[in-house]
Order: sequence, then structure tokens, then C-alpha cells
Amino acid sequence: MTLAALQDLIEHARKAGGDAADAVLFRGTSVSVERRLGQMEHLERAESTDLGLRVFVGHRAAIVSASSLEPARFASLAQRAVAMARIVPEDPFAGLSEQSDAPEDPAGLETADPAEPSIADLIERAQTAEEAALQVAGVTNSEGGSAGYSRTDIFLATSAGFAGSYARTSHSVSASVLAGSGTAMQRDYDYHSATHLADLDDPQTIGRRAGDRAVARLNPIRPPTARLPVVYDPRVAGSLIGHLAGAINGAAIARGTSFLKDKLGQRIFAPGIVVRDDPRRPRGPSSRTFDAEGVRTAARAVIEDGVLTTWLLDSRSARQLGLRSTGHASRGTSGPPMPAATNLYLAAGRETPAELMADIAEGLYVTELIGNSLNPTTGDYSRGAAGFMIRGGALAEPVSEITIAGNLIEMWKTLRPANDLVFRRGTDAPTVRVEGMVMAGA
Repeated sequence: MTLAALQDLIEHARKAGGDAADAVLFRGTSVSVERRLGQMEHLERAESTDLGLRVFVGHRAAIVSASSLEPARFASLAQRAVAMARIVPEDPFAGLSEQSDAPEDPAGLETADPAEPSIADLIERAQTAEEAALQVAGVTNSEGGSAGYSRTDIFLATSAGFAGSYARTSHSVSASVLAGSGTAMQRDYDYHSATHLADLDDPQTIGRRAGDRAVARLNPIRPPTARLPVVYDPRVAGSLIGHLAGAINGAAIARGTSFLKDKLGQRIFAPGIVVRDDPRRPRGPSSRTFDAEGVRTAARAVIEDGVLTTWLLDSRSARQLGLRSTGHASRGTSGPPMPAATNLYLAAGRETPAELMADIAEGLYVTELIGNSLNPTTGDYSRGAAGFMIRGGALAEPVSEITIAGNLIEMWKTLRPANDLVFRRGTDAPTVRVEGMVMAGA
């Protein structure tokens, strides 16, 4: 029914003078609760419908959006889009994808959990997480426990004949607490989200980890500036792979603004390193059988044996580069498609985290990153950080108010992954070690 309505809207666009068109609809429901110190602080349920129509007149394109799917408004919506398209500058690379095909059945990817939790269920999860955190010795206050659920139904139709849909759900629990007192207080958190409730971490475990982390950060030092090995905890290690995704984004490559623009086919990581993007992973947070242009998705290694093998491309960036889309188009309702990674991860290594650190006489173990200073044209990298010193191969005193810096090209060449990869965030990595970074401290 919804896809038929989108096809009807596209037909209105063709009748109004459009040469081609596509339409996307997001229909969402979300529920969130938050409790703090035993009291309810937030309860929200939201339902939304977002519609986007993109119309092409030759190589000119325009997009209009609406907050409802009302057939009575289709004619005026289409006319407005066509009128806008006629007056904007030409874009020689604009157009629908030539690669779209009949959509596959998304059921095998299990992107949607059919069960929706009750408000009472969410309140219980939030309460359990916060209470578990407050029971940790040394925890003195709470910023709250929260729980949430969302479902989004996505529909896409094009004038080239593509029509497909799928749904995506998310369950989440978090806790954030403080340890210590006065100006010596330290804060930390734990959070987990999963497509299916059955895969969600137990709220009590989440709360206990949040409390343990906050207490472990008490009485931090600010160490002197040094050049040393840096080990990234898994909850921040994925950021190094996120920077890779940004640098191989087809739009940045086409503009010439990425420091990797001349590196395709070259080794930029150490031999043996593999980074994969897998939109076909069952229950993955970004899994899908087709992208935002109707192009079929496929799992691929973007880094194979340390070598950069591909860009992440939508149709427009592919045309600019004389290539084919890789099925990475992503879009909302008010803007054109842009390339984006799906379920991106750094493959696990063979060493345990303990083995990865065993020979470090003095180093830094990072558990939190603050801010982001990355030069996209050079790869120069600088982030505020907190964590622990490594002494004699083991974690030692906590540290804060430091900055770590390097260049991503040099950092990736020395990057070594541990064997503790767990899929938790959509962009995932195990514990990783990077050599020779600058730690700026006291």
C-alpha cells in the first residue's frame, strides 16, 4: 500500500514534467525512558512520518519533503519539485542509478524484532541498570539509567521501476554514574544497543560496568609529554576505522579533499590487516539488501592484507570517478543520497589484549576520546583522551586531561588488532595498539 502510494507520487512528478523521480518514506516509532536516583525523569513516545521526493529535469534535480503521506497533496508536491528543478544549476552527474534491480526479501537479515517492549519493561531495564551501578562501592551519584526502543520502516520507489521496503528496530540500555566527591569526582558510563532484544546485554551487567569504570578513574594524574605506544579500548578503537570510512567516502574522493585520494590499490595498513563492510550481516544495525538508490548491497573487504581495495560509492560519486556504485548510498528525506558505510569492522587479530600489551614498558591505554581534530586532506590526527597508563605490560594509574596526536597514515601502518572483536556499535574494532604516538600532558 505504501509503495503503491510512492509510485503514484512519482507518476504525478512525471506528469508535471519530470524526466525521472524517486521517493523515500521513513515511518518511525520510538519510546525512551530515563530514571535517576529512583525517580522517573523522562518518558517519551514519538511517531513520525517523513516523505522525500526527488525529481530530475534533465541534469537538474530538486528535492521536496513532507511530514505525511497524503495522496491529496501529491499533485502540488510534484509540481513544486519540478518547478524547483527547472531553475537550479545543472549537475552532469545527477540521475537515478542504472544499477537498481528487483529487491530481495530482507527477512534473512533479521533487521526487525517483531516484539515491541511495554513502557513497564523499559522502566524496569532503566531502573535495573542504574541500581546495579549505584551498588558498586565508590559510586556516589548518578546521571541516570535509560532504556529505549525504536522501529523504522523504510520504503523506496523510483521511476525506473524499483520498489522495495524493509524495517529496522533497536533496543538500548545505558547507565551513567559518578564516583568520588567534590572536585575529585569522575564520571563514566556503559551503553548497549541491539537490533533484537535477545542480543541486548543484561541491564544489571551494563550498570555494573558503568560503576566499575567510574570508580577506576578516581584520582587521575596528568603524565608528562612523551612519545609512546597507545592501546585503544574496543569502545573507542572503532573511531580509527570510522576515520577510514570518511577518508574513502566517494564524495570526498571526487572532490579531491581526502588524504587517501591517491592511495587506491596501495598498502596503507600492515600486511594481514582486514577491514570489512558487511551490509548482509544478520541483525546488524545497518544491514540492508539494497541501498538508498535501490542498488543491491554486498559484503566487501575495503582493506585486504593491508591494501585499500575500494571507495565507498553512491551513483553520483561513481559517475564522477568513472566507476560503478558499491551500494553505499544513504539518504534522508531532505537531501540527496551520499555514500556511507554500513556494518564496518576491523577483523580480529590473534593476540589477546594482554599479549598485545605485554612488552610495553610505558604506554597509554585509552578508554575515552574527547573532541575531534582531524585534517581530512593530510590525515593529521589529534584527540583529547583519558584512560590509564601502561607500565610493565599492565594497566596502572588513571590519566586525564591529555591529548594524543599522530598522522593516520603512520598510525595505520603500525596498527595491531587483538582477538577480542565483538559487534556492538555498527563500526567495530577489537582492542588495537598503535606505535609511536605523541601523548601531550603536563
